[in-house]
Order: sequence, then structure tokens, then C-alpha cells
Amino acid sequence: MTLRDYHLTLHDVADHQPEYLETIFSLANGHFGVRANDPITGNPITGTLINGFYETAPITYGEAGIGYATQHQTILNLPDLRHIHVATATGHDFTTSERTGVDLDLTTGALVEHYTLKTLQGETITLTMKSAIGQKQTSFWAASYQFTAGNYTGGLVVSKAIAVPAEAEAIVSADPRKTRMAGLPICETKFVSRDLQRYHVKTRQTKQAVTIYLGILTEGGSLLRQVVDLSDDSDHTLTYEVYVGEMGQQNTIDPAAPFMANSLSALLADSRDFWQDVWNRSEVTVGGNDELDLAIHYNLFQLNQAAGRDGRTNIAAKGLSGSGYEGHYFWDTEMYMLPYFIYTNQKMARQLLLYRYQTLPKARQRARALGVSQGALFAWRTINGEEASAYFPAGTAQYHIDADVAYAVGKYYEITRDIDFIEQCGFEMVLETAHFWESFGSWHQVGTQNRFEFHTVTGPDEYTALVNNNYYTNRLAKHNFELVIYLAHEILKDDPHGLEKFGIGTPDLDVFENLARHVYLPYSQELRINEQDDSFLSKPRWPVDRSTPENFPLLLHYHPLTIYRYQIAKQADTLLADYLFPEDLSVSQLKREYHYYEGVTTHDSSLSRSIFSILAARMGDPEKAYHYFMDTAQMDLVNLQKNTADGLHLANLGGSWLALVAGFSGFYVQDEVVHFANHLPKEITRLTYRMKIAESVLEIELTATTTNVTVISGPIPTYGVSVNGHLISLEKVS
Repeated sequence: MTLRDYHLTLHDVADHQPEYLETIFSLANGHFGVRANDPITGNPITGTLINGFYETAPITYGEAGIGYATQHQTILNLPDLRHIHVATATGHDFTTSERTGVDLDLTTGALVEHYTLKTLQGETITLTMKSAIGQKQTSFWAASYQFTAGNYTGGLVVSKAIAVPAEAEAIVSADPRKTRMAGLPICETKFVSRDLQRYHVKTRQTKQAVTIYLGILTEGGSLLRQVVDLSDDSDHTLTYEVYVGEMGQQNTIDPAAPFMANSLSALLADSRDFWQDVWNRSEVTVGGNDELDLAIHYNLFQLNQAAGRDGRTNIAAKGLSGSGYEGHYFWDTEMYMLPYFIYTNQKMARQLLLYRYQTLPKARQRARALGVSQGALFAWRTINGEEASAYFPAGTAQYHIDADVAYAVGKYYEITRDIDFIEQCGFEMVLETAHFWESFGSWHQVGTQNRFEFHTVTGPDEYTALVNNNYYTNRLAKHNFELVIYLAHEILKDDPHGLEKFGIGTPDLDVFENLARHVYLPYSQELRINEQDDSFLSKPRWPVDRSTPENFPLLLHYHPLTIYRYQIAKQADTLLADYLFPEDLSVSQLKREYHYYEGVTTHDSSLSRSIFSILAARMGDPEKAYHYFMDTAQMDLVNLQKNTADGLHLANLGGSWLALVAGFSGFYVQDEVVHFANHLPKEITRLTYRMKIAESVLEIELTATTTNVTVISGPIPTYGVSVNGHLISLEKVS
């Protein structure tokens, strides 16, 4: 399989509003991100986001309670690194700018943009901007600005500097998806030489600090004054480079030395090498629809850009493309984004799980604050590991995040067999979450049945809050108990005394086994489907007259208590559990559940459609699967949710990959057998993708009549491989 030349341009996006384009064409590397602001008219004091660089402010409640989250955590929007000031030699500023072309090369990470600049006097020139962000050298970003004469052919005076933020008016929004003002940091800026500016920023509350350096690589002149002469009919290029230090470090650069060893061309090479490696491991091609093929590559491009790589940061809900959701990390990582990395970049997956391990002490504190005597409860939304959700019914009450993290640890180990990670970090997380469920749940005798239940919880469906026995929550908690037993035995195989440091033994495993057997999973005998919770099916359905487009998303138009009274789901909930545990139910039951819950789901969450696509494929309805998949694959490129300007929908980007892999190719792993099943819709003539199982890179190819799995690098895996229900022998491509 050969990688095509993939480019995203203005012709490939549905909206040309500036804020939307800033998101779509953003560049990032897991450490920091640069929104594609218009270099002339964009906001010079916002546009750069550093993963995990945040400020706090007290949460104000009308009536606060014990255990409520106390502090907002908000990612800081730092100055725009792209901004530039251009004037004629006679002092006429180029104040307006029209973006006439954009080309984002998904195979190299190079971004090329074309602008027409204009003064109030009507003078015009053309600006071509080329930029790249370091992917292996993650502290660097660079850009060149090439000027060409329009109807103006004289001299230009160009200057560039990092601006100091000014007080901005807080814009109050009822939309919880948007960010909030976090207060101004302490900023110090100094020109350490004529071609090098140092910008140091420190947060007032969190005491984080970072130093940014801006330098010009073009000889002659200074940052504040570069003279360009357009009268000779040739193009003139100025090149600038930015160094974004690691948080907490007092970065210094000798002003007498070159700003850095990497020119823009070196950064472009660094970026190109990184992306070549990404596509070698995880290339996907979708035959029959070039727009869809491009959309999938864009989604994976942005997913790789967003992921923290240092074990201290994670993937924010909007990545590093925007400050929506305040830069918080959610369960989205483990359930929607981490699978892509588990099956394509296991080193990255390990680092993302390591972030959760770093927050385990605060998770233990959170469990105690909520009156649970043992175990740990991970924060629902957070940057530093502390809970930052000011609305607990749809936040903290989503206890399922504990089991989501445990599930992800299990899936990572299932593929990698990384027993070192399990012994050092993973088992402790799974054990602590199992202890939480053990203490949080309660026994309930119903007739002759003794059930272990979980009360007053919220499942993935945020339109149904504080209920008893949410099916998804209970099923994942059951898995959490089962997983801690399984991993304990894996540790004991590696070290007969390996459990001693965790303070548990065989009697504790027996307790977990008993709990797992008795976790209650609600089921409707009348409808013969799993019940979303104890009360969901008894509620009235959402009124038809309130189901018109202008009423969606419901959370922006109705009080939560209004929504909670009805049988209405924001997203896949019980069906999400059906996706995670395909062995639990027959195709006939899946069809019943799918039909029922599809009728009460609004898909107001961007996390929903990918799951509906996967399950439609599994139950033999590839056309419906394709319908949902199209919305998933192109969500941001068509601005489906109408809020891409606040940042990309990162969980949906991961979901689009899952829909292809788990849906159309029927992929899942169970009992050391890798399963594939061909569910390709007629609209897709050919699907190929790569994934890594243990040390083996597999290539899977599907057409309407064939399903082929081959090993393209590494050994033949010891896992069994099943295609359409039949075990096969793998061959290695020579």
C-alpha cells in the first residue's frame, strides 16, 4: 500500500469563517499548538496553546456543598506566533487581508497559505506564508513570509514580536462547551538581541512558567524592522523561528549563539520524517470516495498532533486546536482516542496511560471526599488530576470513568503484553478502581437473588442523570472486577510474590470474583433488551413538538431537570457497552436494542454517531452504518456540530477510525484471537488499513468479496486470527 499525496485545501472545507479556519488548519505536536490565525488581522494576543499549561480560579456556587469541585482549570491562550505587521515605506499599514488559498500537506505537515494584503489607500501585495511545527523536536515552530508585488511595488517595512496580553472583556456564554476567562498571567518580554525576543510567562495561581523565544533567521535588520524592496520584481522571504520551552523550566539561550540549529527546512524535514513513520504504521485508504479518504487522513493527522507524549499530559477534548472545554481531559481519551494508539503506536498509548497513573494520588483523595472509604475515583474533567466539573450530576456522578481507565489498561496489555507497565503502574490503577467499586456498591436482596448494585450514578448519556444501575456503568464495573483478577494472575505468573507489594492475596481475588458474579445488569423482560437504568424505560418520551432542529442541542435550550424527566439520550449509552462487549449478546438482541435506543437518541454529543455506525455494521446493516460514518468522518470538515471554531472534536476523530476498523472490518480481540468480519458498504469499494498486534504490523484489505490479512513487518503473531468466523494462517509479505 503506497501513501497518496494528501492535501487539505479551502475547497475541502464547508465554512470559510476565520475562526473556523483557524481551527481546521491548526498545527500541533502534543506539546503546543498554533491556530491558523490570519497573520495580519488575527488576534495577536491569542492563538497558541501549550498542553497542560493552565490557570485556576475559584468556582462560585450559589449554594456549595461538601466535596464540590472548588477550582476552575483553564488552559491559557497565549500570544499568536504567526502575527506580523507590514507597512509601505511611506507608512501605510496593510490592515486588511484576504485568505485566497491554503494547502495543508498531511503527508509532511507543511502548511502553505496565500493572502492578498491591502492598505486603506488601496495598495495591494501578496503574502505567501509557509510554516511547520517540530514533531520530534517538539519545542520548535517556524514560518517564512514571502512578499510579492501587487499594484504596490515599492518598499516594505516588516516587524514581528510576541505581544503581551491585555485585559479582555469576559464573554459570558451559557454553552458549557466553551472556555472561560482565566485571568492574565505575569508576562515579561525582553529583546535580548536585535534578532531575538524572550517572552516569559508565569501563571499567578498554579505557578507554572514557560519561556518562549522568537528569532529571525533572515540576515540583516532586526525583529522590529526588516526592509523589503518589491521594486525589483522578485519575491522576498523573511523567516522566523519560535522556541517554546518545557513548562517549569527557566530556558535560556545564549544571545551570542545562533537562535537555534534548525532552520525552517530542517523543521520541515523533521515533520516529514515523523509523518512518514505515522503513515507507515497506521495508513488507511478508503476506496470509492476521495473526499472520505481525505477526511480520514485529516482526522488521524489531527489526532496524532493532539496527543501528549511526555507521560504528564493527555489529549484535551479539543486537542491543541482550540480552547473549548477549557483544555480539559475527559474519559474520551480512554474510550475513543486511546484505541487508535494502542493498535498503531503503543509507545504513545503507554504515555497516555502514564498520565492517568500520575493523577492516582488525587483520585484517591477524590474518592474520600465523596465518602468512599477505599480505592480511587479519577476526575471527570481535569488538567491536573483534580475534579474541575462544577456540575456534579453530569460530571462527578459519571463514576464510569474509573472503569473506563481500567478497561483501557486491559486493552493495552492485551495487545502489548507489557508486564512491566502492569507491575509498575497499570495494576495499581485497576486495583484501586476495583476497590472503589467494592466500597461504592451495595448489596440488594431481590427474592432469591442477591445483587450488587450501584446507585445515584450518571452513565455516558448526560441527559439522564443520577439514576440507579446504569447498565453501562454496571457492565464496566463488572469488567473492572474481572480484569483485576486476570492481571493479578498475570503478575503471579511473572513473579510468585508479585502481589505482596499491592497488599492483596488470593482471598481478595475471591472477593472480587464474587462481586463480579453478582453485579446487577438491568434487563427488560418485556422488550427483551438491556435497560439503560432502573427508571429509563418508564419515563415518557421526549415531546415530538420539541424535536425540531432549532431545539438542538437540548442542553442549550432546556433546564437539565426538564430533560432528566424524559426518556431521551444525548448519545450512545447502553449501546456503547454493546460495542465494548460483543460477546454479551446475540445479533437479534443487538438489533432490538439498536432499534429501541436509536429512537430516543439525539446525537447531541459528537461521541455518539461512531458507535451507532459500528453497531449497525455488526448487525448487518452496512448502509445505515455508512450513513452514520459519513457524519463521523466529516464532522469538523462540514462543521456538523456548529462549534468547530472552538476546537476540533478529538473523540470523534478517534471514533471515525474505530468506525472503519471495528465497524466495517469487524475488528475486535477476545481470548488472544484477533477477529475480522467484512461489513463493507457498497459505497466503499476497498478499505485497507494497518495496525500493530504485539510486535507485528498487519495490513488488512477488504473489498466487496475479499478479506485479506497479511504481516508486513515483524514476526508472525502468536495470536489467532479469525476472518469471517474462520481461523486463518497468516503470511508475511516478503
